[in-house]
Amino acid sequence: MSKQKGRYKIIQEKEYLYIIQESISDIHPVYKNSPLNLYLLIGTYKALLIDTGCRIEPLKPIIEEIINEKALIVVNSHFHWDHVLGNGDFNEVYIHEKEASYISRPYNISFLKTSPLETIKAYEQHDFMIPPARTIKTLTDGDRIELGGLEVIILHAPGHSPGSICFLSDKNELFTGDVAYYGEQFLPSPANFPIVLRSLEKLITVCKEKKSIKLYPSHGITPCDITLLIKLHAGIKNIKNIWNSRKLHYFFSAHEVKDDTFTYYVSLF
Repeated sequence: MSKQKGRYKIIQEKEYLYIIQESISDIHPVYKNSPLNLYLLIGTYKALLIDTGCRIEPLKPIIEEIINEKALIVVNSHFHWDHVLGNGDFNEVYIHEKEASYISRPYNISFLKTSPLETIKAYEQHDFMIPPARTIKTLTDGDRIELGGLEVIILHAPGHSPGSICFLSDKNELFTGDVAYYGEQFLPSPANFPIVLRSLEKLITVCKEKKSIKLYPSHGITPCDITLLIKLHAGIKNIKNIWNSRKLHYFFSAHEVKDDTFTYYVSLF
């Protein structure tokens, strides 16, 4: 079951799980990894929101309508702009301890001023400096969030960013954030590929220990299965073999490399 609320598409995936989608491509056409998937898990006495998105329109009223009077825990999978710009709608937001400083101050998105799209006018009232949540709290690997009949374990999976985290529910679901999804992959410099590969190996091990686990990425197709992790791991290992085909992508300050499944943006820094 799905419905449209302004720019948000709301999908009730399961009785306790909602997918809230927005188009990152509507903010700047250089981004092709739409939709952006935010996730809302609802337990018997608490709800968990994974990421707050781009905040072209207010997100909080939509969340409150779904969860009614339940207490809400808000968590960022990592600090990148398209996952945190709605933080200011909420009093308190959790993030991995390595990235708390990034979201504790206004977020500078002046790089979006080059967008030709009308939607970015929503940012002009803040002069492209988006306010943070009032309170930032930290998480670390192995932390547990109990929602009432539903528990989520935090898995630190660095590489895409230093504090990237994934969320493993006790109902056989793995929310991968930007650690893994089909489409455009934003990677660190090649010297740091081993960090990315170790994180993917960690998630592959988790998936192999479970039966019929579903993966819920923060971009593109959702849900997926372990094949995503296996293909991405193999693809990143193979970048060295297709490196000569790279192009310079100025907007992302990255080398662009493509294979049959992914487009990789490998940081210049």
